Amino acid sequence: MTKTIPIEPLTREAFLEFGDVIEVTPDTSSHPINAGTTERFHDLATAIATGEDARTIISIARAQPFTLPLKLGMVERHPFGSQAFVPLKPTRFLIVVAPDEDGKPGKPRAFMAAPGQGINYFLGTWHGVLTALDEVTDFLIVDRDGDGKNLETFDFDTPWSIEA
Repeated sequence: MTKTIPIEPLTREAFLEFGDVIEVTPDTSSHPINAGTTERFHDLATAIATGEDARTIISIARAQPFTLPLKLGMVERHPFGSQAFVPLKPTRFLIVVAPDEDGKPGKPRAFMAAPGQGINYFLGTWHGVLTALDEVTDFLIVDRDGDGKNLETFDFDTPWSIEA
């Protein structure tokens, strides 16, 4: 029997349990910088890096596109750091997360990021792989590097199907 996950629009309220939505909206706090020539939208997410020799790093990943429906057989989490993903061009992408239930992922949820949105997973959040949809997409990544195993994976007994 196939278990399905509907795709929800990505909103701050719906995603609050799992992380930050990185986007500029009419109510986003901002202030001018560079002698007034630039508007800075401040403090959109908080990067966290814990553990031995931890440091926050910035990387770029080039993600190959997936197609829907998508089979979800595995999720992962990072116990020592948050992870932010921001597409470097205006495109949508899929985000899959699951609540933690006694050290294992609960029922997954899927969100569709609209062009102009990025996300920052909280430390220890179960999530799917980086999932570009329409085209090869470069993503800016802000996450943790350092000593210690900062990756845990979980394989579902029965894969989930994510459908539009």
